Amino acid sequence: MDLGLNGRTALVMGGGGGLGRAIATALAREGANLVLADLDEAALRQSAQAVEAAAPAGVQVQALHWDLAELDAIDARVAAIEARFGGVDVLVNNTGGPPPTPASGQAAEAWRKYFDMMVLSVIAITDRVLPGMRERRWGRVITSASSGVIAPIPNLGMSNALRASLVGWSKTLAREVARDGITANVVVPGRIATDRIRFLDEAKARREGRPVEAVAAESTASIPLGRYGEPAEYADAVAFLASARAAYITGSVLRVDGGLIASI
Repeated sequence: MDLGLNGRTALVMGGGGGLGRAIATALAREGANLVLADLDEAALRQSAQAVEAAAPAGVQVQALHWDLAELDAIDARVAAIEARFGGVDVLVNNTGGPPPTPASGQAAEAWRKYFDMMVLSVIAITDRVLPGMRERRWGRVITSASSGVIAPIPNLGMSNALRASLVGWSKTLAREVARDGITANVVVPGRIATDRIRFLDEAKARREGRPVEAVAAESTASIPLGRYGEPAEYADAVAFLASARAAYITGSVLRVDGGLIASI
């Protein structure tokens, strides 16, 4: 199936992480030029190399060191992308998460820090690329969230709250930009085998005084498919939403969770 992404330009935030790298690879294989952005320069370089190795001839890959907490840098970063590629056609909002915390008792400074990094930066970057998408009458805004936006995860209070706000924002945005040929969707990962999930399993194991293998086995047992998902499986769902084939899907929340989330 031709996804109609050949020659498009995609900006993948969090491109140095496991999900970001997989998403960038999936888009590059469809012929899209890729800009990978991340704060971790070493991980960013590794991701860019992996994406370049998987991409067909002619696909361009750029690594862009980007601290999402620096909101004042957004305009210059996007302007540089526009100068090289002509504009961003596909924006993948994929940010890191806060440390495990209860919902109560967190300092206001911590809430502000992660709100700026996880929410305000996503909104500001999207606002910056939307005029170009509107002018071209084509665009995809895809926001990677967490299963906690549907079924809040214990001890991930800040993540549950902040990511949930992006669901409301994305749904509202989808109605505003639909007539411009732009879609906006949220993708919700379940237990995808990344460093972030390993970190959360290890944190839970320490908190409960159990072996991490027992925690992982318990999590696996709760998934109907009986395993953690692969990053590439999640990335393929994102690539489809980014495609021309998904032009009639907008304002949606897509679960890629192996059946983990029990609610309808």
